[in-house]
Amino acid sequence: MASFIGLSATQSQILYRCSPPAFISSSAHFRKQAPVRRLLVLPLKCSSSGPSQDTKSEGETSPVPSSSISLASRNSTYNWRAALGAIGLVETAYLSYLKLSDSDAFCPRGGGSCGDVLNSDYAIIFGVPLPLVGLVAYGIVTALSWQLSAKSLPFGISETYGRLQLLGITTSMAAASAYFLYILSTKFTGTSCSYCLISALLSFSLFFTSIKDVGLQEIQKVVGLQVCIASLVIASLSVSYSTSPSVPSSLANVDLPYFTTEITRKSSPFALSLARHLHSVGAKMYGAFWCSHCLEQKEMFGREASKLLDYVECYPVGYKAGTKMVKACADANLEGFPTWVINGQVLSGEVELKELAEVSGFNFNE
Repeated sequence: MASFIGLSATQSQILYRCSPPAFISSSAHFRKQAPVRRLLVLPLKCSSSGPSQDTKSEGETSPVPSSSISLASRNSTYNWRAALGAIGLVETAYLSYLKLSDSDAFCPRGGGSCGDVLNSDYAIIFGVPLPLVGLVAYGIVTALSWQLSAKSLPFGISETYGRLQLLGITTSMAAASAYFLYILSTKFTGTSCSYCLISALLSFSLFFTSIKDVGLQEIQKVVGLQVCIASLVIASLSVSYSTSPSVPSSLANVDLPYFTTEITRKSSPFALSLARHLHSVGAKMYGAFWCSHCLEQKEMFGREASKLLDYVECYPVGYKAGTKMVKACADANLEGFPTWVINGQVLSGEVELKELAEVSGFNFNE
């Protein structure tokens, strides 16, 4: 049943624009009786352009935003990366302790061959133990992954920049691991090193996880930088090992027992006096039994005088792949053989007797 209601002019216009009724009663009789218009309102419903809550079915549920799914997946990646970094952190901490305490590592496979690798000259980079470098790298990866997961990066670093930092660090770790695997396969043929393989596996896992996290589009933007990082790491390692005391390539894959070589030349009075003087001032000559230049240096002094020198043999038990120098030689940071240390001054290679006399302050009176 229709009903009449009183409306103002403005309200009438609004209702008309929303949904006009079938007919409007606006006769002259009504206009004379009252100044207010009379309108017959029919039960029409005003429809809106957008969806109405009343039209939704009770069983309808809103979909989960894709951003929430992506965020959960990314946090899971951060946690996995932090866990892998923590495993590497424990391993390198153990190896760093062994290196600094000069202890032997427990090798689950390969027996003593594992220790030969860890105690070799390749386990030191620019004078720093390799496990200590790995300890720092794994520590940074673990800390940064946890901070990304907790959304609490320091110094106002954005999440995107934090992911790129992780990519750069893990790239350098993967490049170093690839280089070490090459060294292991070429310099230590037939030698197994469980710790080396575990560390390589962790490094590669962290690297591929970082690639997946950053995404292909971002990788394409920084691929040149990643190649530069990997090249710089490999070049630095090559320079470090090239400046370490050289070992003849013929000794790389042999087990060479220690031997002595007889000095045949007779010592001159000058050589004898100089040898006594060098001994009195604490001068030391570092060398290796297989070093031909060390033998020639001793020949300069002669048979009698060479026995008076403070000579330090760096490989007194022989040499084989992975053998490390004695502590006295390692502490001296030698760059080659022979090496003289006289009054704090370092002289590398063969040195003429006159130069040794000048450096040590020796004056010979016949």
